[in-house]
Amino acid sequence: MKKYTYTEKKDTRSGFGAGLSELGKTNPNVVALCADLIGSLKMDAFKAENPERFFQVGIAEANMIGIAAGLTIGGKIPFTGTFANFSTGRVYDQIRQSVAYSGKNVKICASHAGLTLGEDGATHQILEDIGLMKMLPHMCVINPCDYNQTKAATIAIADYEGPVYLRFGRPTVPNFTPADQKFEIGKAVMLNEGTDVTIIATGHMTWKAIEAGEKLAEMGISAEIINIHTIKPLDNEAILKSIAKTKCVVTAEEHQMNGGLGDSVAQLLSRHTPTPQEFVAVNDSFGESGTPDELMTKYGLDTINIIDAAKKVISRK
Repeated sequence: MKKYTYTEKKDTRSGFGAGLSELGKTNPNVVALCADLIGSLKMDAFKAENPERFFQVGIAEANMIGIAAGLTIGGKIPFTGTFANFSTGRVYDQIRQSVAYSGKNVKICASHAGLTLGEDGATHQILEDIGLMKMLPHMCVINPCDYNQTKAATIAIADYEGPVYLRFGRPTVPNFTPADQKFEIGKAVMLNEGTDVTIIATGHMTWKAIEAGEKLAEMGISAEIINIHTIKPLDNEAILKSIAKTKCVVTAEEHQMNGGLGDSVAQLLSRHTPTPQEFVAVNDSFGESGTPDELMTKYGLDTINIIDAAKKVISRK
């Protein structure tokens, strides 16, 4: 098992803020809009450095999406910012009609996704957003794993022509990917090559997959670990190549089991090579108030759950 280490934990939303600030310096067409959550979305630096390109829309998320769609007509590249729940569920009609259907070059940037929003509770812990967004034609869906990858993804999507949903979070997580990485949309990252089981993880679950791989190695189980930061378009080639070797797969995500990454992988495998699969995800449930760690444990999104799923799926081969 390849050894991964980190020197610090950082929140992925700060990676977004850093990437947006860099874009403000390098791409004059980038503009930013926020729905009254500048500090939470870490958009302060962009606002201070580019006041003429920043728009505080207030608590009016539907209006923000409409304005963003309009700005693209003039050649601007708008980045919208609010919590994931408000970025998707509250404004789905506007996203569908004004952005996806119209093919507008809007970057919908969503913080505080998943259970790790924590104490704010079920009303804010959206666990359906990946499914909502990936079902929209023309929508690219990205869910990076740490600060460095989120910063790189933020910079990369400015050059991508078309609507993008970029998902990140509030808690600090191990920052282990290279600071100078090249982010390739739709290209999986191989974290560890293995032969017994494929573990495909996204977002905050990626580090937990690495921890699970280390524990499995101690048990004599060789896990191939893949970081899927782009859920749509999915890297079909990388997944099918890995499955051809290991013959079984575990998917891990901080999202509902229905409609997420695991769902996409299952569809791919059913069309090409039906394969035993186990899902580490929230099983048809809303969240609740609690610390991020408590919630991840209660809802089965922990390192031990990936280990158990790996052992179970190997037994099904």
